[in-house]
Amino acid sequence: MREMSGANTHGGQQPQKHYGVTSPISLAYPKESDHIYTQKLIEAMKPFGVFEDEDEQNHRLAVLGKLNALVKEWIAEISEEKDIPPSAIGSVGGKIFTFGSYRLGVHTKGADIDALCVAPRHVQREDFFQSFFEKLKKHEEIKDLLAVEDAFVPVIKFKFDGIEIDLLFARLALQSIPENLDLRGDSLLRNLDIRCIRSLNGCRVTDEILSLVPNKENFRLTLRAIKLWAKRRGIYSNMLGFLGGVSWAMLVARTCQLYPNAVAATLVHKFFLVFSKWEWPNAVLLKQPEESNLNLPVWDPRVNPSDRYHLMPIITPAYPQQNSTYNVSTSTRTIMSEEFKTGLSVTDEILRGKAEWPKLFEPPRFFQKYKHYIVLAASASTEENHLEWIGLVESKIRVLIGNLERNEYITLAHVNPQSFPGLKENRTENEFVSMWFIGIIFKKAENAESVNIDLTQDIQAFTDTVYRQANNVSMLKEGMKIEATHVKKRQLHEYLPPDVLQKKKKSLADVNRTSNGGTKRCSLDGSQLDSSRDTDCGTPFSSPTPVNRPGKTALEIEDRTSCPEPMAPPPVLAAQLSPGSTIPTMLGRNMPHATSPSSKALLANGPSSTDSINSSAPKRPCSPSPDSSPKRLKGPDKKCEGRDLPGQDLLVSEIIYNSIFRLSSNELPDASSPLPTNNLRVVKNSIRLTLNR
Repeated sequence: MREMSGANTHGGQQPQKHYGVTSPISLAYPKESDHIYTQKLIEAMKPFGVFEDEDEQNHRLAVLGKLNALVKEWIAEISEEKDIPPSAIGSVGGKIFTFGSYRLGVHTKGADIDALCVAPRHVQREDFFQSFFEKLKKHEEIKDLLAVEDAFVPVIKFKFDGIEIDLLFARLALQSIPENLDLRGDSLLRNLDIRCIRSLNGCRVTDEILSLVPNKENFRLTLRAIKLWAKRRGIYSNMLGFLGGVSWAMLVARTCQLYPNAVAATLVHKFFLVFSKWEWPNAVLLKQPEESNLNLPVWDPRVNPSDRYHLMPIITPAYPQQNSTYNVSTSTRTIMSEEFKTGLSVTDEILRGKAEWPKLFEPPRFFQKYKHYIVLAASASTEENHLEWIGLVESKIRVLIGNLERNEYITLAHVNPQSFPGLKENRTENEFVSMWFIGIIFKKAENAESVNIDLTQDIQAFTDTVYRQANNVSMLKEGMKIEATHVKKRQLHEYLPPDVLQKKKKSLADVNRTSNGGTKRCSLDGSQLDSSRDTDCGTPFSSPTPVNRPGKTALEIEDRTSCPEPMAPPPVLAAQLSPGSTIPTMLGRNMPHATSPSSKALLANGPSSTDSINSSAPKRPCSPSPDSSPKRLKGPDKKCEGRDLPGQDLLVSEIIYNSIFRLSSNELPDASSPLPTNNLRVVKNSIRLTLNR
């Protein structure tokens, strides 16, 4: 649906302040029943751990207070070293600002805090990553310190008295930083380098969102409900092509603008009403974009041809305006559109008294929904290598989804954002593996008994991208592998435990973990690595393991493998494998069903700005296009080295982790780049299926 208009007045009330780019749909005030439904909504969310208690809130405030004092102390020390007059040192200031879910007031238990250190002009970025890093290192309450200086969004990550913090840095062209500084002024961006602009963007976007909603408390409660719903339904992940925290916040904010007097229960229902009928790719705007003479790149399909191919544009309200959903693909948009319709149906039932709020938060039956799945497994020989490897692989899964979408025989490719550990009996003792499951809908065979489907190019283009990019940043190590295996629904028990497949009710602990923006990373010994985050990377991490099982299937799979000569891409030699088996593809030794490299990733995919949601992306032949490559994480208390990353999107408030895995287009490996060799063997393979009618 396009922007809906037409406001209703209520009981002779005076006109309210106008929010948004259109008039509100309704100015109706809540009835008593609306308040009752809202209270029931709050009670339904409590078991999921979305509300912090007062002690936890006070703990966060105390930690931020200590960090703010530490920043002021450090800036005073730097000022003294740089011969700032003693009379001025006391007033140079410096301040910590927060952004993301914490600043919006919708963070969950155990979530991290996104923060920004703002310093005056005489403090350099190098000072932040050197002297301030050393100051943090010496602080007894700070653990797990990690600096990523040359990432797309430079960041220092650490735990301060148990609270995870991602700290960015921005140097303003000011002599001092006043306590009442408002970061929303565009003039602050003048004469700043691009990394400072990116770092400031998170705070600027968050503050603009809060200023553009008519009632902050109603907005916050509604956003908590929608974020919980999105996570439970498996559509909360910017990295995998769904929406992240800032995008969901902007959709909720737009709903609040259209129904400015409604309470949370009504707003949740209206959210589904509005966006189940929205005519994508019409953009969602919270305010009209404002002109500026700073000449920074902004989202504007009239000027930028690439912007016309964005499928689900949601535009940030702060200059420079950006599309926060550039990763959305044809499949993910289709999936989210169906979820909006389902949410509308469920909330209709709830508000008619035919269902209760917990029904809205029931997880989907992903493993019962599709007949065909691709199992993507990433493995490494040590836990440290594994965590590094899965970060890169997961950040590239959307490339595989795009490649599959363009196959003329594939209607939909649906990745489950949650990764799973492999069954113990299917992994070697010293192997750390994570698995993702992609549900596939194939087109029905017409006018033929069977159709031959070749997924070789689709999967090899993906694995090629991952291997080459890992090699480019010296991440690739012995034992790092990717597997891709086709399985039918009835074979999933060979990969997943019964409780996952039977969708038995989760324990409260499991529910709390998934509601916190992700599951805990599980090591193979069952211990847990705390990685729950409430950010756009928000996809659950685990430590899974691949599986090698033959099995009967209606799909005949012809797999062909060969070993390349060093330094040259190999010819593909045919080798018949039994149906359901996996394909050797690896670095260093033969391993189950994966695929290897051969092209670039996928750029924008989808219809022009005039196309409707039912338009499909162009099918094969496709031209895989560049995608970003990873920044390598070093160990704790070490700094990451890499290259500068110009020319990327400026929306960074919720993808700090992802930014570590991004390179500019001129740094990407292309198809002419040699496959990694140096004693690591890459095996090419082919996957062909016969789909019977």
